[in-house]
Amino acid sequence: MSREAAQIAQDHSAMLGSVSVITNVIDDDNEFCNDMTLAEKKERVARSKGYLVHMKALDDWGSESFTTIDAAISAANTFADS
Repeated sequence: MSREAAQIAQDHSAMLGSVSVITNVIDDDNEFCNDMTLAEKKERVARSKGYLVHMKALDDWGSESFTTIDAAISAANTFADS
């Protein structure tokens, strides 16, 4: 798969949106998803993590940084095991 630079930037930005979902669902100090059960939160985090893992596997990222994305994937794995 070969994406244009604009598409790569858009996809990376979308991934950062999923990072935000993961971090906000896990953080009990905010109101995001506080109406969900723990099982529902884990499902929501798992969907976002799945998206991140899928997108990260693309091989045409160039110089995009994955530091924040890798941290969110790790946090999602830890949360899933809690």
